[in-house]
Amino acid sequence: MKKSMMIAMGSLLCFFICACNKAKSDGETMPPEDSNLATRSLTRAMEITDNALGAYFSGSGMTMARYYNPYTDNRSAEIGSVWMYTSAIEAVTAIMHSLEVEKEKGDATRYNEHFSRYEQELMKLYDGAEYYLGTFTLTSYTGTKEWTVYGVNRGNSKGGARVDGIENVYDDQMWLIREFLEAYKVTGNAEFLSKAEYLTAYVLDGWDCTIDANGNEVGGIAWGPGYATKHACSNGPMVSPLVWLHELYKGKSDQATRHYIDAGDRRTRKQEQMSKADYYLLYAKKIYDWQKQALLRADGVYDDMMGGCTPGSPQLEQIDGVNYRRSTTCRDRVGPAITYNSGTMLSGAADLYRVTNDAKYREDGTALANASFAYFAKKGVNVADYYTFDISGFRNWFNGVLMRGYVDFYPMHQASDAYIAAFQQNLDYAYENFFYKGLLPTNLLVGWNRDRGKNNTEGMFTFAFAAEYAVLSRYEHTK
Repeated sequence: MKKSMMIAMGSLLCFFICACNKAKSDGETMPPEDSNLATRSLTRAMEITDNALGAYFSGSGMTMARYYNPYTDNRSAEIGSVWMYTSAIEAVTAIMHSLEVEKEKGDATRYNEHFSRYEQELMKLYDGAEYYLGTFTLTSYTGTKEWTVYGVNRGNSKGGARVDGIENVYDDQMWLIREFLEAYKVTGNAEFLSKAEYLTAYVLDGWDCTIDANGNEVGGIAWGPGYATKHACSNGPMVSPLVWLHELYKGKSDQATRHYIDAGDRRTRKQEQMSKADYYLLYAKKIYDWQKQALLRADGVYDDMMGGCTPGSPQLEQIDGVNYRRSTTCRDRVGPAITYNSGTMLSGAADLYRVTNDAKYREDGTALANASFAYFAKKGVNVADYYTFDISGFRNWFNGVLMRGYVDFYPMHQASDAYIAAFQQNLDYAYENFFYKGLLPTNLLVGWNRDRGKNNTEGMFTFAFAAEYAVLSRYEHTK
């Protein structure tokens, strides 16, 4: 390597290291540490979340700024999307779960002191989420119905958000379904279950149940009702919530209505009553199978979407004088591979194996766990003996979904412990070297930018780090 290049690289490294070390010398008081890893991780999750709630949110309506700079104490004027908003709900709920586990393990001190406080924060967040709600009428593959769902962007009043066309997407609803179910599990509040099932009905209304020439369902869920392309992110995230719903209703007599198309004439819209337990498990398997068939690559990880769709945009057709959405066939598998698209399928495999005991899900998950870590984790890129994950775009949040997949699959594949440890080590490295005003930098292994004005940090990344810490705490207690 040329000497000039070595000097330049050394200067660049110093640029970041100086800024990082400065973070701990600007009057920052570091909290006392706990030698127990599970306890320490939960402490850090709570600390980051508490600081982030104050930094990113404002007003009684819980308006979330997309960015916050701890060095300038400035919130961005740009408001976070509903997806970004959901990250705060995830962090709070994950902490509540971890507090419960800590209590179950014999220490109820923090549960008694903090659980109700986080429950109140959770209710405030869900109340604020209603600013993203809106109502529209949708014609799907089996009928026309009015729906009240979550729009991408926040409205000016509760229920006043735009949700027509491309203004709502199915994956946003899926992340909310997940968090509604997590909230139900940790609070027992039946309203959360009701909201989760309503949104689940909306998402499954987007399943392409049209019949191909061989008499099979075309399958797949488009990114949103205003799109033709079928994405990993609008399919994989739904598998685990559907399995959880199956478990909640297993052995009960509750019924659901399945809407489908006659495989014989490929035209007639039909419906049948099923037990909810069977209904939810049926679609968990359908969605899992579609994504595996359509998007699993030869190197063992998942591509991003199916494109090359016909028609290229949502179209309607008339059958017996009634409008329905036309079948959408997509032929081109499109990348890149992104961590969360493998992470959701890893969690899905774990959940499906747990309830079915079908060895194929264990085999799928084992292969995916190993392939995904080999593909996404790069050792020694930034710090010797630490694994670097791509953090471009929104990948900091995506990476947390992969980590959760490893945690979910660990009971079936204990070698995943080494993969999980990489995330623990990165978080701890950032906390111990770069922690500043209660927050972590976007790049956990490099740190803050020396130019203080360039440290705008995505709220969803901050809450993702907190949620990861909470999940890791729970994992250490229960593995």
